[in-house]
Order: sequence, then structure tokens, then C-alpha cells
Amino acid sequence: MTGRPLPQPSLASAGFWRSGADGVLRITHCADCGRHFHPPLPNCPSCRSRSVALAPVSGRAVVVGFSVNHQTWLPGFPPPYVVAVVALAEDDRARLTTNLVGCAPEDVHVGMRVRVRFEQHEDIHLPLFEPDLEDTSPGPLPAPRVIRAPARASARKYEDRVALTGVGQSQVGRRLMTDPLSLAVDACLAAVEDAGLRLDDIDGLSTYPGPTPDGMSEGGVTALTEALGLTPTWVNGAREVPGQIGSITAGMLAVAAGLCRHVLCFRTVWESSHSALVRSGRWPNPQGARATGMFEFRAPFGAMSAAQWIGCHASHYQHRYGVGREALAAIAVTTRAHAARNPEALHREPMTLDDYYAARIITTPFGLYDCDVPCDGAVAVVVSAIETAYDRPRPPVLVESVGTAVRERLSWDQDTLTHLPQARGPAAHLWTRTDLTPADVDVALLYDGFTFNALSWIEALGFCGPGEGTGFLAGGKTIALDGELPLNPHGGQLSAGRLHGFGFVREAMLQLRGDADGRQVAGARVAAVTAGGGVPSGAMLLRRAE
Repeated sequence: MTGRPLPQPSLASAGFWRSGADGVLRITHCADCGRHFHPPLPNCPSCRSRSVALAPVSGRAVVVGFSVNHQTWLPGFPPPYVVAVVALAEDDRARLTTNLVGCAPEDVHVGMRVRVRFEQHEDIHLPLFEPDLEDTSPGPLPAPRVIRAPARASARKYEDRVALTGVGQSQVGRRLMTDPLSLAVDACLAAVEDAGLRLDDIDGLSTYPGPTPDGMSEGGVTALTEALGLTPTWVNGAREVPGQIGSITAGMLAVAAGLCRHVLCFRTVWESSHSALVRSGRWPNPQGARATGMFEFRAPFGAMSAAQWIGCHASHYQHRYGVGREALAAIAVTTRAHAARNPEALHREPMTLDDYYAARIITTPFGLYDCDVPCDGAVAVVVSAIETAYDRPRPPVLVESVGTAVRERLSWDQDTLTHLPQARGPAAHLWTRTDLTPADVDVALLYDGFTFNALSWIEALGFCGPGEGTGFLAGGKTIALDGELPLNPHGGQLSAGRLHGFGFVREAMLQLRGDADGRQVAGARVAAVTAGGGVPSGAMLLRRAE
């Protein structure tokens, strides 16, 4: 394919990208424990030895996950094409995201044995894979990842020292063509008013992800401080936190430590307008440069979207547990029914199972309704010291526990395959910080960038066992508003719009305060909230103040 973006070799990876010149695949190998691993690292992730170097391998591998892409992400890289994760024969912990070539997309399957075939572009030798005609037997799959919860670090809980006292949301819509900072200001002013505070009371600011391009930020703490004339004691604006709601967790820690009394946490997206500006030529399109960072090992294979990365996990899940799209369909159709009760939701029209299955495929196994809806909007939340919480005009929402633990490699393809990466670690951590159990949860606000994300969180949090989601959901009955575990009563990101994590916190607060008009879950006292479409991620257990 001539339209492949090429990787920008780094000082660490240059040898890997050159190594195929003689037709031999080379992967980093540890001389002390014998492990192979990828991408290149300065030391072994198992034994931490520094005795690591590129070493030749057979070039044979097994497909452990794949997604047949039908969406055009890059000019000159036309669909359909197969993005796959392959595990090397020498060590199934060493995996490559790649393309499968030399066969029809419909013939690809999990467990397929493949072998490397290099494609040269300038100074780069890209490792593609084709069917291994010498061995057509099913290949072995990596064992499911065992996740162990961390030990409780202390009897003291910072969660008990804080409360969520205010929440606000701007207008939310498609292609609003409104300055994103203006959206942030609207949400923040509403949250501060909801908490019964003045702007001068705000002594902390926390946001995700800080200044960033591509319609994912209003400009960060600096922009909001200038716009509102604030004088905070403490600020945070970062993307390497436990999910998008990790910025709220950071605010809790600042309040619990005594740095602040009231932290304003905010999140703004304007993806819909940004995309329209790029398409119209009014905003520069950054495509064309060589791929760096996390895209160095993905963009050359057309793996530009989390839909493809997570689709590989979903295909592994379906193969391992012998299920189809039934659980994904139940989540999409049920949360659309919930959105019909939410006047703010972007998509409120009815959806049937027939509609779901008839929708165009984006990248297997995901169709149009498995994917969330890009939008413009902002949400803000006020975190306050617990001693001030009952002086506020609205009932506070208390924080029972927070899960933030990293128990897997922070990677989309090198560790957990059965579920969304980084869901199970935070989920396990969450339950170590409370005496409550999954049976105590009255409403679940679970991240649904894709339907499989929500399914992964349902199983990770222990509402059912691994691979049991299809039966547990019972075609959507379990997650309906009157079901055992009402899921995303506002419609979630699949139907209400992708507010990138913060929308779930807002809905949890409305539910626990009894303010979710038209979609209120009766007697909601405890809410589970998760965020993070992959790495890292976080979880919260919130409860109503009695």
C-alpha cells in the first residue's frame, strides 16, 4: 500500500525497523531470563535485566486478535484491510500489531498461524504477516491474564475527606462551532453555582488532558485561569492519569492533603467542530509527517483508531468465550432506549436489534452503533473538603472508594487480550478500599467509547465472571432502568455524546441526588463510575449522603 505513514525510528527502535533488510525478524531478547519483548525497552520487563539486545526469531506467529477495517482513516490506505495482533512463536508475550496479507479478510481467524513478510519503504522494513502454508493447524493462544488486587496501603482513606458538591454542563451538540474555552467557562460557572460557591472560593483547578490539539481540550488550566481570573493554590493538567476522571482523583488528593478546599475539575471536547474545520480546510491537517510515540508501531499498518485496537481484543474475547455480538447489541440498544428519556442526548430515536445488525461495519466486530458519538461540550465538577460539604445548597455526593492500580503493561497489545486493557486492575483496586460489594451497586456509569468497553467493565467489576457477560445481560433486561444493574441511564457516550468520561460522573451525581428527571433509577444510593478507553483507566464508587 503506497499510502502507509512511515514510522520515525527512535534511538531505541531504529534497529528494529532496519532489521528486516535480510528478511529476518529481530525482537528484543533478554540474555538473563530468555524473554522476548516488544517494543524495544532498555531493560527486561520481567527480570529487569539490562542485558537486552535485538535477536533473530523464526518470523512465525499466531493471530491472537484482529479487526477487519472498513473505514477510511488515511488517504491512500483504502479499506478493507486487516489489522491484527500476532504473538511470536518463541514467546507469546512478544506481540506485533501488523497487517495480514496474502489472504482474503474473511479467511482470517484467531489462532491462525502466520509468518513474516517484509515490505520496504525507503529505510524502513515493515513486518507484515501472511498465512503459514506449512502449518495450518490452530495455533496456541496466550493464557488469560491473572489480575491480583494490590494490598490496602493504609487504613486511612483520602476518599472520606472529600465530597462532590457541584456539577455543571455546557450546551452539548454536534458541530456547535463555539469556542471550546467558552464551553468550559459555561460548565465551570454552572458547577460553581451548583455548589453554592463563588469563583473566589475556588483554590484548585484540575483538568484532563491539558493543552492538546485535535479537538480534545479547551486549552487547559492556563486558559481557564485567564478566562475566569482565578488565583488557585494548586493546579493539575495532565493526560497520564487513571482515566479522564483521574483529574478528579487528583483533585480529591489535593483536598485531602489540605492544599485546597474546593477544586474545580473540568473536561472539554470539541471534536465534532474540529473535524468539520479540518474537512473544510479551515484548520491544518497534521497528516504527512512520520509517526512517533504510540503511533510509531500502529500508523504504518493503518491502525489509526482505538476502534481497531479494541476490536482486536473483542475478537479475542469472542473466540475464547464462543460468543458473537449479542452482548454488544444489548448494550447499544438498551442505552439508546435510555437516551430517549434524556432530552440532552444527541441520539434519541428508537433503535431495534435489526437496526443494530443492519448498520454498516466500521471495523470488525464493531458496527456504527458500537461506537460513541463525537460531540462538542464541557462538564465541570467541584471537589470540596468534607467539612464544608453539608453547607452547600445541594446534597453532597460522597466518595466511597477509588480504583487506580496499574496491574498490566500500559500497552494496547502486549498484555491483556481478553478484555479492554487496564480495566481489571482499577476494578480490583476499587473493592479493596471499601466493604461494599458489586451487589450493593444500584446504577452503573461505565465508559462506553465502544460497546466492548462497557462489557469489559461489567466483567472486570465482578458483576459477572469473565466471559459471562452475554448471559448476564439477558438481551438487555439486566441493564434496563428497572433491571438488576441499570447501565448508563443518560444514554452513555454511545447515544448521549462522547464527553470523554466526565459525563458519567455528572450522571452519577444526578442519579444519587435524585435529579435525573425522566430516567431516575429508583432508590439509587451507590453508583459505580469508570473512565478510560484503554491505558490508563480509573474507577470510582460514589454514594448518596444519608
